[in-house]
Amino acid sequence: MQEEVINLIGSTLEIETKDITNKTNLVKDLDLESLDLVDLVVAFEEKYNIKILDQDIKNFQTVQDIVNYLEKNV
Repeated sequence: MQEEVINLIGSTLEIETKDITNKTNLVKDLDLESLDLVDLVVAFEEKYNIKILDQDIKNFQTVQDIVNYLEKNV
């Protein structure tokens, strides 16, 4: 799951994935802005056919947070 998440982050944001790990912080390390996060959430919703609630998105600080969420909800 982690590799899928990292690859989807890379392709959605058009960035290299070689330095992305489960500890990568979305804002501090990847410089994500709110629009980037929306694009990312939409990509995960489409790939996994789920709806991610706004209240859950606020908890996405690191790649591992996304992996944990998807493992529980997919």
